[in-house]
Order: sequence, then C-alpha cells, then structure tokens
Amino acid sequence: MKRLYLLRHAKSSWSEPELADFERPLNQRGLNAAPFIGKLIAARQMVPDLTVSSPACRAAETARLVHEASSAPGEIEFVDRIYEASPQTLLQVTAGLNDKAGSAMIVGHNPGMEGFLRLLTGRSEAMPTAALAIIDLAVRNWSDIKPGCGTLIEVVRPKEHMPE
Repeated sequence: MKRLYLLRHAKSSWSEPELADFERPLNQRGLNAAPFIGKLIAARQMVPDLTVSSPACRAAETARLVHEASSAPGEIEFVDRIYEASPQTLLQVTAGLNDKAGSAMIVGHNPGMEGFLRLLTGRSEAMPTAALAIIDLAVRNWSDIKPGCGTLIEVVRPKEHMPE
C-alpha cells in the first residue's frame, strides 16, 4: 500500500498581468494557506516521504512553504512535466517515483489534479487552491499505479479549516 497526497498550488496573484503564467507568485491568501496546510499535515502525522512539484512559481512556492511548515524530509524534486500536466502525465510521473518512499506528495495544477484524483479513485471532487487530497493506493510499487487503484480518504480544503 502506498499513500499519495495531491496538493493543488495555493492562491496565486494576478496583480502583475504582464507576468507569464509560469511566473505568477502566490498572493497573500496563498502565502497564508500553504504553511497552514503544512502545519495540518504535521499535526495529523501525514508528512510525505517524498515531495514532487511543478516548477511553476506558484507551485514551487506552495511546495516550499508546505515542506518547511510540515518539517518534511529530504529535498523537493521539481519535475517540469507536472506543469500543465494531464491526468495521464501525472500517472506516468507517479509511476516513476522511488519505491523507497511509502508516501509521496505531488504539488500541481488544475484541471490535471482533479482529473488525476478522478482517474485514480473514480470520485469527482473539487480541488480549490491549496486543497489536499489523500489517496491510498492498492499497489506495492509506484510503477504498479493504474486507473482505479486508489481510495480517496479525504480532501482537505483550507477554507473549511482555516480561521477567518
């Protein structure tokens, strides 16, 4: 059994419209939500063994803030293919993860994250910014991942948990 955490990047800023999509940073709400999710992960003892992220600015910032707030082990691995990834691409990225990791977190973007959750579990769930989906996979090795092999445990949405 492997555990997969899917984390959509936190809320990004649109204050500089001239920036390319890849370069958009987090806004203040995102800068608050990402460490909140990291602390929640630590408090619930759900710290992943491995964190893999899109290199886009908003996803990389989210990954760093969550990683730091949760005291996650190791370094974050940035994978270009996660940016604008389809569910099938996310499946391929996940299949290539190191089997030493019993759990992994992928930090990415919609619509790919919602589609990947649906591909693995058959469940359609909203993944707003900074949402965390927790999925148990009925696989021994990451390379065994396939559509329908996952059971959705929970989707944590910051708006439902953060104080105003």
